[in-house]
Amino acid sequence: MRSDKFAAFAAALGGCLAFAGACAAQTVEQFYHGKSVTMVVPTSAGGNFDLNARLVARHLGRFIPGQPSVVVQNMPGAGGLLLANQFMNTRDHDGLTIGIMERGTPQMTYEGDANARFDPLKFVWLGTISSYANDSYLMLVNADHPAKTVEDLRKPGIVARLGADTPGSTNLTFAILARDLLKLNVKVVRGYSGAAQMFLGMQNGELDGQVVGLGSVRGAQPAMWNGGKVRPLLQFGRTERLPELKDVPMAKELLSAPDDLALLQFAELSFFIALPFLAPPDVPADRAAALQKAFMDMTRDPAFLDDAHKANFELSPTDGAAVRGVVEKMAATPKAVIERYVRIVRSLKD
Repeated sequence: MRSDKFAAFAAALGGCLAFAGACAAQTVEQFYHGKSVTMVVPTSAGGNFDLNARLVARHLGRFIPGQPSVVVQNMPGAGGLLLANQFMNTRDHDGLTIGIMERGTPQMTYEGDANARFDPLKFVWLGTISSYANDSYLMLVNADHPAKTVEDLRKPGIVARLGADTPGSTNLTFAILARDLLKLNVKVVRGYSGAAQMFLGMQNGELDGQVVGLGSVRGAQPAMWNGGKVRPLLQFGRTERLPELKDVPMAKELLSAPDDLALLQFAELSFFIALPFLAPPDVPADRAAALQKAFMDMTRDPAFLDDAHKANFELSPTDGAAVRGVVEKMAATPKAVIERYVRIVRSLKD
């Protein structure tokens, strides 16, 4: 009797082990076949991050083994911290959840932000479709604003009301730096949920301008840019002036002190990972590698390139290793530089 029970137990155990072995032997293609990948976006619909995420979502699935569909889910909140924290602490490590991160969010860990409960070096970085080789982060104002050059914003009586998102968002960070590091007459108006709302605020007179990527303006508001409705005053995120904006100075040209330049350099690191895509930590290695390869294969695909060019998006992709390299530079920045940067960008002054 006992031998019969033992035989039954052994057979059941063998079946379980065989099932586990079959699961372990599942290929990446078998795993993704017939499934859907969720692309999480940390901003509201209509802004630059959302539009670029939707561009990638339209094409990425074709390059992932098994060709899963990719669906977009907007999850705005806390300047991208909501996405980063959820990715760090989620149970969705199977490779079916990916996202685009706001470029300034990784720095918040190294700034000591108590709400940044994640380690940027543990994420699976897929790559970025822009390293800002052909882009520039612009402080721009409406064309009818009295400031004709950035120097006008150092004159008494000329003030620019710049819209801004929540803490951690790049537009808020650089609006504050324009005010407190570059000493420009800027009033930061917070509470907007993305570039699209800020452009609306500019059009209805609530705002004079914002700090925003050239690619974002061209992609989301081509009529405003092409129609001369806005005027760029300053460039961030450049090692040299963008050729088409050769008369618009870079922020570093307004500074001379080494400490100021070091602070600005730390702030601008995020532009070299301008539109970074990622997956949560601990995705199985074969699926992580497949997602990284699929991302870079997509960036060389004619249909993807045509779609991006039609939308006037700037493309200068780099892979996940390059994104991680920039994050490592953030982590290696001297503590004194970061502490001063934090004191400035977390200023609560109006």
